[in-house]
Amino acid sequence: MQESLSIPDTEVRDAGFFRNRIEENLLKAIGHSSPEELYAPMRYMLSLGGKRMRPVLLLMSNEMFGGNFEEAMPAALAVEMFHNFTLLHDDIMDKAPTRRAQQTVHEKWNSNTAILSGDALFVQSVLEMGKCDEEKRGAVLRLFLNSALKVCEGQQLDMNFEKRNDVSLEEYISMIRLKTAVLIAASLQIGAMLADASPEEQKNIHAFGENIGIAFQLHDDLLDMYGDEKKTGKQTGGDILASKKTFLLIKALELADDSHRGEIRNLLSNKQLLPEIKIKLMKNIFDRLAVKEHATKSINEYFSNAFSVLEKINADEERKKILRDYVEGMRGREE
Repeated sequence: MQESLSIPDTEVRDAGFFRNRIEENLLKAIGHSSPEELYAPMRYMLSLGGKRMRPVLLLMSNEMFGGNFEEAMPAALAVEMFHNFTLLHDDIMDKAPTRRAQQTVHEKWNSNTAILSGDALFVQSVLEMGKCDEEKRGAVLRLFLNSALKVCEGQQLDMNFEKRNDVSLEEYISMIRLKTAVLIAASLQIGAMLADASPEEQKNIHAFGENIGIAFQLHDDLLDMYGDEKKTGKQTGGDILASKKTFLLIKALELADDSHRGEIRNLLSNKQLLPEIKIKLMKNIFDRLAVKEHATKSINEYFSNAFSVLEKINADEERKKILRDYVEGMRGREE
């Protein structure tokens, strides 16, 4: 067995440290450029908070492989800007009224302003990523932009699924791998690249990210139906109201007999029911079919796969533990 890397004379920082540094730098990176009507919504979106999971993971990966977090900070800011750009546009497409318990950008301003500010936020993310070390910049930008394109592909598949009643779990997992997991995986790999990790270690940390990304999205599916709206900051059952195919809905259709299947489809197509009634009736069906338990089992399997990959990575053991503890903590989140 190859001896793990050890970097004894360097401070080992935790997720809280990195999140604080990200918060200090994020809004500064946008600045107060004009016209104000373009930049104010960008600053507002970034000021809504959030977990900052992707940039934190990038910096933790970078440090785990012996990198300098200050040199990796522009890349961390870039992935968070891009993530918020996707959320801003998702909210428009979903007609979502709230994000993190606050008005969405298109509700606070209007859809045209939200679209343009989202576009500008994406451009800003690319400019920020372009500040990376010159020798690594080309490879980092290629990975970042290829991953960004995959996120868009995933979003289109998600939209396509809204019109279909025959989406399989395999198709759904492929979609969330693109829409959600790929950016998490890329964030971890970019952190590793900037720390000169080997191609093999980059491949492993990317696989780790894909597995936790799928697990986190399945967890979000659970929270949409079973989470506390005050904690999630989003409307309970919003996925059902938007006719989104989630693990819960697909699994319910898979497990249901003809009677239940017909009941589910009637509920989804019924435009007359009050939203809260539709959500309550759908949740009752999910409970009868025990889809929550099936989702929990799948979540645990993806986390298990991720941690198996992490064990193979040749990096400082203390930093690997900090990364694992962070992911474990996120695993039980309610927001």
